Amino acid sequence: MQDYQEAMVKSLVAVAWADGRVDDEESEVIEALLAAFEIAGADAEAIREYAKTERKLEEIPLTELSASDRRQLLQHAVILSYIDGEQSEKEREVLSGLVAKLKIPDEEATELLGAAEERAKRLLELI
Repeated sequence: MQDYQEAMVKSLVAVAWADGRVDDEESEVIEALLAAFEIAGADAEAIREYAKTERKLEEIPLTELSASDRRQLLQHAVILSYIDGEQSEKEREVLSGLVAKLKIPDEEATELLGAAEERAKRLLELI
């Protein structure tokens, strides 16, 4: 597993924990990310074990992410925040914290968040 992949997946685990729990749908997204990044074996088990405990954004080594990775992470985080059918206030707070931690300028973050929310809502219709 590459460092940026680990940082990306661990960051999304923290977003999944935003509302104090990880629902089945959120676990499925984490599994899909492991598959998409072709993370298997001991690395995948380490991520699954990591996801069993509540996580915060402060724990994530975001220095491993490029500017493009950071924007992609934010978009994935928004989709993950909607995966259980709605976005909670706590999830919105975590996303706001993620924007700050990723150092994405406000104007750009607003555009990214808006586009990702639209995409998430369209995906919900398909589920």
